[in-house]
Amino acid sequence: MEATQRLLDVVAGSFALAALALPIAIVALVVRCTSPGPVVFAQTRVGHHGRPFRCLKFRTMRVGAEAELSALLETDSSARTAFAASYKLSNDPRVTRVGRFLRRTSLDELPQLVNVVRGDMSLVGPRPVVPEELWRYGDRGQIVLQVRPGLTGPWQVGGRNDIPYADRIRLDVDYVLHRTVAGDVRILAQTVRYLVTGQPGAS
Repeated sequence: MEATQRLLDVVAGSFALAALALPIAIVALVVRCTSPGPVVFAQTRVGHHGRPFRCLKFRTMRVGAEAELSALLETDSSARTAFAASYKLSNDPRVTRVGRFLRRTSLDELPQLVNVVRGDMSLVGPRPVVPEELWRYGDRGQIVLQVRPGLTGPWQVGGRNDIPYADRIRLDVDYVLHRTVAGDVRILAQTVRYLVTGQPGAS
């Protein structure tokens, strides 16, 4: 399974990078022209067998967003509670106008195709987590880290951020324990459906 998945990642990831070169260039130009700062944001995530890697995304927040988050969490108790529950903020004030569109359409994740081709990630797999999140997985973290994190995965096509955090973990663990090439192809097809229609499918 591992060798087959890696071959799929390299072939399909390389094809996707070539096919999407123009949209990627357009998004990069829009980010550059609408918000000062770097086009791509790289964040440390936990990868295969616990190895850290730099996960790439188009920048969707203002420069200095991490410092803004610290200040926000210190002064806003509701934001602090929401962030503690999911490591995300709904209506995050740090996100730029273009960034909101990129997140809603998942275009911000296109640079992760580079992560896929170079072996940091797979096209399909568990969600890549930041080191600070890993404690939430408990013993199940060792299961999730048996495989490369994915550009897409079971919870992304099953409801995305509407799924409670505990259910995201359950879906990722179940994916690792029962993954197949056919299952990965199904998730990729459901991901394309979501990107085209905006409607998640059953995972």
